[in-house]
Amino acid sequence: MVSKPNIKLIALDMDGTLLNSDDEISQANSQAITEARNKGVEVVLSTGRHRSSCAAHAASLNLSSYLITVNGSEIWSSEGELIERQSLDIETIKALVDLNERYGTSAWMASTEKVFRGEFPADLEGYEWLKVGIDIDSEEVKERILEELQDNELLELSNSHPMNVEINAVGINKARALEKICGLMNITLAEVMTVGDSLNDIKMIQEAGLGIAMGNAQEEVKQAADWVTAENNQDGVAKAIKHWVL
Repeated sequence: MVSKPNIKLIALDMDGTLLNSDDEISQANSQAITEARNKGVEVVLSTGRHRSSCAAHAASLNLSSYLITVNGSEIWSSEGELIERQSLDIETIKALVDLNERYGTSAWMASTEKVFRGEFPADLEGYEWLKVGIDIDSEEVKERILEELQDNELLELSNSHPMNVEINAVGINKARALEKICGLMNITLAEVMTVGDSLNDIKMIQEAGLGIAMGNAQEEVKQAADWVTAENNQDGVAKAIKHWVL
């Protein structure tokens, strides 16, 4: 049984965690977050999403803390100021576009400005790229793609779903971004509770003082967690906050 740590910060993944299947934050989750903040516990969103598709959710919760986006490639202040950014080099981007074409998979690419899905700009050099994601409909193809990528020392591999691969620059993950935020807040990772469901959450779940997996999380994430809460369609975030913080 895990003893209750002194939690000062809660870091929440979004898709499959904070958000339900309708891409909404439930009333129970919203209320639990408000109660935690009223108790003096800060809450940050730590997501694979681009800032353009998560800022509104942060605003709806009246969050006044940092925002981790694109798996940690960017860290934003509560005022919307960029604190840190780490991008992929252009040769890597070209190689990943080529890999996507060779395997006939469906990719999306996050630049600093926007997310491209399916069709990518001809002028790849004209953008600063943060992350590439590849959706794959065959386990065999997924394994072949992972084999090609996992020896590349410039890449950080994860996923946000069992049948995709997400690629960031090496060393970029939610745990490292949280570590940076802890330094800014003068707290430690031991005072952080993290909640997530996919491989892009696993490092922050392993390294936080308290790592929570969703009931709908991938099995590897559940194995890494200190505790498993309910599913994202069953207010799992609210239940975790109530049990461990409130």
